[in-house]
Amino acid sequence: MLLSSFAEIFTIGAVLPFLAALTAPERVFRHPLAQPFIHALGLAAPGQMLLPLTIAFGVIAVAACAIRLLLLWATTRLSFAIGADLSISIYRRTLFQPYAVHCGRNSSEIISTISSKTNAVIANIILPGLMLVSSSVMLTVILVTMLSVEPILTLAAFTCFGAFHFSIMRLTRRKLLADSQLMSRGQTQVIKSLQEGLGGIRDVLIDGTQSSYCEIYRDAAMTLRRAQGNSAFIGGSPRYLMEALGMLLIVGLAYALAQQAGGITRFIPVLGVLALGAQRLLPVLQLAFGSWAAMQSGHAYLNDTLTLLDQPLPEYADQPPASPLPFRHAISLRHLAFRYSPQAPLVLEQVNLTIPKGSHVGFIGATGNGKSTLLDIVMGLLPPTEGTLEIDGQPVTEANQRAWQAHIAHVPQSIFLADSSVEENIAFGLPKDRIDRDRVRKAAQLAQISETIESWPKKYQTFVGERGIRLSGGQRQRIGIARALYKQADVIIFDEATNALDNETELAVMQAIEEYSKDLTILIVAHRLSTLKNCRQIVELKAGRASLVDPEVITRAMPAPHPVAPG
Repeated sequence: MLLSSFAEIFTIGAVLPFLAALTAPERVFRHPLAQPFIHALGLAAPGQMLLPLTIAFGVIAVAACAIRLLLLWATTRLSFAIGADLSISIYRRTLFQPYAVHCGRNSSEIISTISSKTNAVIANIILPGLMLVSSSVMLTVILVTMLSVEPILTLAAFTCFGAFHFSIMRLTRRKLLADSQLMSRGQTQVIKSLQEGLGGIRDVLIDGTQSSYCEIYRDAAMTLRRAQGNSAFIGGSPRYLMEALGMLLIVGLAYALAQQAGGITRFIPVLGVLALGAQRLLPVLQLAFGSWAAMQSGHAYLNDTLTLLDQPLPEYADQPPASPLPFRHAISLRHLAFRYSPQAPLVLEQVNLTIPKGSHVGFIGATGNGKSTLLDIVMGLLPPTEGTLEIDGQPVTEANQRAWQAHIAHVPQSIFLADSSVEENIAFGLPKDRIDRDRVRKAAQLAQISETIESWPKKYQTFVGERGIRLSGGQRQRIGIARALYKQADVIIFDEATNALDNETELAVMQAIEEYSKDLTILIVAHRLSTLKNCRQIVELKAGRASLVDPEVITRAMPAPHPVAPG
């Protein structure tokens, strides 16, 4: 910034002797300050000065241009590097938030902030902020240079331009802040409408609701684009008015100087300096105003970004992976109660349960009675509102939560699959070069899907599509089971994870898992009674309370197999 400012001084300063050499070379030749250069270059006549001055002025102009380009490169690079740091930090802090926080927020807002609003912070806050500082430095230097040449006219012109910009700033500030709020909300709504329309594309196509989703997107997009357009117009419009005002001032000055004794010729060097100074001053003034306007319109983006940057990081975020918590005997739930918020009713109440290591425990109950919530607490995803979760008598707290979760693998009802290969989905979250392929195949065999995978042309390198859209429901669930087995955890939680499997495949999967390890603790939530037939302990949840059910009662309640007709 300082180099660029000095380059402006030399550019404006160099035009004065250059124009003087064109109009009155004898005066320049006799000037005391020119004598060292004249003697150094061996010049004998005034006419010989023109070529050296032309070359010098050209070199200064090119050097100034190069320095301005360097400033632009450095400013832009710094701005986008800061933007990358912002988005990375927000994403990292978001991923480390407790599960309860994720349950209470809309992912559209997070995605919008990380992908779009941080870009807006770069374009509307960081880059304009650096430009504003740069413009202020250059403005000061140009103004001082012009004041040294013609103080009265420069001061009058700058006062006129400054008052004009200040008036526009006062008039437009409130409108820019209002548009900033509209842009921030519109950005989130655009992401939300895209997620909902594309995420539910099957239902959209079946129901023929494309027009409704297009209308929702249109409303959000129009609000966003209109606010962006207003901000862009306010930021750019003073330029044209300032150019007209500057031209009028130069024309008026030229007319006034022409009326002086000696005519216009005597004042051409001063007029040239003022014209060049104005030519440099006006864009810098406009750049400063445009930067200010951009920063006002990015105000809401900055607030949203800073809110997510304020998310606290847990203590374990910067620590190496925790060693697994000792687990040799039992998982215990003692006087456990849970509610999602202080105003919400209790989902679980006075739950007392002991799960010995190596046991298979089934959880039954009507929808909404707290089965999945209870398992979320067992997995350390939700902290109990009252009571404790204990492992071998040691309470699970925020400090040792990761050490307990190192034991756990989870198979949900709805399996999330990334748009990558089968192998990468089984070894989910690991870089490709760290995947143990033998372990992947072993997990697939236990999940009863290895034969299917190996029948495909690309086998384990087959891409599954976004959210596994190229696979059947049963295939997705078996890949989810294989993912859990790949972890080699000693506690596996199935949350209605075999619903898409037929009875025969489900039985084969569960038998293979049981034979794989006798010390494996398995917790199963299921609506199909056949899924629970090998469970040694059945827990029924009703109105948030847990009670044990005799497994034989469940076995007797299962329907008898249908006889197969001959032929």
